[in-house]
Amino acid sequence: MTIEFSMLAPHVPSMCHEEQVPEFQKDMASAMNEIGKKLKEIKPDAIVLVSCHWPSTFFHYVDCTPVHKGILTAFEAPDLIKDVPYHYPGDEDLAKELVSAAEEAGLQVQGVHDPYFVWDYGSVVPLRYLVPDEDIPVINLSVTLAASLEETYKWGQVIGKVLRASEKKIVFISSGALSHNLVRGRQNIPTVTEHAMDKQFIEFVMKKDYKAAYAMLPEYARFARVESGGRHLAMLLSIIDVNAEPAYLADGQSSGSWNAVITFGLRQVPDVTHLEESEYVK
Repeated sequence: MTIEFSMLAPHVPSMCHEEQVPEFQKDMASAMNEIGKKLKEIKPDAIVLVSCHWPSTFFHYVDCTPVHKGILTAFEAPDLIKDVPYHYPGDEDLAKELVSAAEEAGLQVQGVHDPYFVWDYGSVVPLRYLVPDEDIPVINLSVTLAASLEETYKWGQVIGKVLRASEKKIVFISSGALSHNLVRGRQNIPTVTEHAMDKQFIEFVMKKDYKAAYAMLPEYARFARVESGGRHLAMLLSIIDVNAEPAYLADGQSSGSWNAVITFGLRQVPDVTHLEESEYVK
């Protein structure tokens, strides 16, 4: 049928438990909750999610497991994310289609078939807001460190082609941050230079100039230390439908990183309170 919508989603560890979200991240939590309500109305057949916290070394991995069940303690932040259960269905058939299409395109992609594979918090945190009832099938994708932005963009194009040809309604989620030069102290925002690049990237995105946004990614990723080297953004930019309308819903800092909730194509999302830093996209 279609890619119903795509989005950039934050996964900051302090958002794992909504009751513990700090004030400067509450707008993002509210926006994610509102999108979750819309997902219940849309009833997508599957979610395809690429997570910056599943870094693979050489191969692009697709989680083909039919059931995702486990208990997550984040090795990076066990004080914030500990013993968090999750249980989501998978979509083995669609996942295998992605692997086959990638192989035909000459990409180094492999399927993962392992019921004991434990999800990362880049998957678990956003889905706790977006699919709290754990009733939508999920396919997880890794970000591949040996792959260039160009290769990742090509992989995204292959994914988009498969999803658009599917008879299913699909949602694509890119789970990750923008600038990501981490420092101690969750309240800290990016530097002026890093944030200027965030603003320029977002300006291109909001004007639907996705070619320019992609063109700036290499230097943006290098100077602002974009999470996963910008690979999750390259994949997102390759999948966005040119007719989809971007909506910038919320943003916030986390230990010097900048995080945003941006949807593409999702209609009638209720307005949420914007942080002062969001003014530049209005």
